[in-house]
Amino acid sequence: MDLRSEYPFWLLDKGIIHSYPSLQNDLRTDVVIMGAGISGALAAWCLVHAGFKTVVVDKRHVGMGSTAASTALLQYEIDTPLTELIGLRGERDAVRSYLLCLKAIDDLENICGQWPEAGFTRHPSLQFASYKKDVAALEREFTLRKQYGFALQWLDKNAINDKFGFKKEAALLSRDGAAIKAYSLTHALLHRCRQLGVEVYDHTAISHFRENQRGVALITEEGKKIRARKLVIACGYESAQYIPQKVQTLQSTYAIISEACNTNQHWYRNALIWETARPYLYLRTTADNRILVGGRDDDFSSPYLRDRALPAKARALETTFRKLFPHIRFRTDFKWAGTFASTKDGLPYIGSLPGKPHTYFALGLGGNGITFSIIAAQIITRLALGLKDDDARLFGFNRS
Repeated sequence: MDLRSEYPFWLLDKGIIHSYPSLQNDLRTDVVIMGAGISGALAAWCLVHAGFKTVVVDKRHVGMGSTAASTALLQYEIDTPLTELIGLRGERDAVRSYLLCLKAIDDLENICGQWPEAGFTRHPSLQFASYKKDVAALEREFTLRKQYGFALQWLDKNAINDKFGFKKEAALLSRDGAAIKAYSLTHALLHRCRQLGVEVYDHTAISHFRENQRGVALITEEGKKIRARKLVIACGYESAQYIPQKVQTLQSTYAIISEACNTNQHWYRNALIWETARPYLYLRTTADNRILVGGRDDDFSSPYLRDRALPAKARALETTFRKLFPHIRFRTDFKWAGTFASTKDGLPYIGSLPGKPHTYFALGLGGNGITFSIIAAQIITRLALGLKDDDARLFGFNRS
């Protein structure tokens, strides 16, 4: 599957940081991970620290799928508002899902603290009402989240104008948000994992695999055999081919990034910004004083249509930004597009399919892909250790 356009900013910025050989011989291991993007790298990090002999394989180079195109906003807010998620999953499970995403930001900060190149930075997160009709729902969301202890403020139109310089009726300002460089973090994690004994193989595509009583047997396209006690499928949107039911809807999404600006403070604390409309516009800044704008999603996943639409989408994103911030100079330096997947409830899919106890999925689908990925890595590690995990139920394949 063609997951992205050719030139996402992060890949042009950093290039191929580390490369690894392809698998040239049969091997045995405790756990094999299919997918060397951010989800696979975080899973490898957790598993090796739990004592598992671990192998990571990918048909591409490390981080060259969706990870290279990720805009890497870290938010505890799920694409489905808490008020709606309660209606879909019940209050206890919905609130727990939000709290796990909040904890995931702290966990990622602890991991990223070892590598400055991962670019972890804390930012507040602003969600504004796109239209006047959205204000009542946003106010209900504010009341509910405050009830459960989330740190956020209600901003009226005067406060929004004072802090951000644009005019909207209302907004929620959450204290807890962050941004990272997902591509750099993926390489840092796997490079360190290799030093801890993890084997990493590029250009190693799995043609098929099967479970047996002892574990999982995999065959590469080159005919090499991998035998493992456990398999983790962390192939992102391409994982759907291994799942009998439909769990995701694919769309195309677009992003632009500006030339470096001559200021390091574009708006209030360089907050992450997004809106209530669907699909939503989102913005963040970078360490080198650029502004990233994303959104304008389409309900198709065709690489041809996506890449053909990119020039017009880039112009539309730039126009939308200028309407919001007419006083900020914005000139697009890079533009790219990628595949995006959503689920009915906005939550990821983590864990095993019925009757497949040795195969785990780490599918961080939706706008919270990276926070979902660390949650998946932690849950799968506990399951692989044979421990009971109450949170696994929240993201299982048997949820309605």
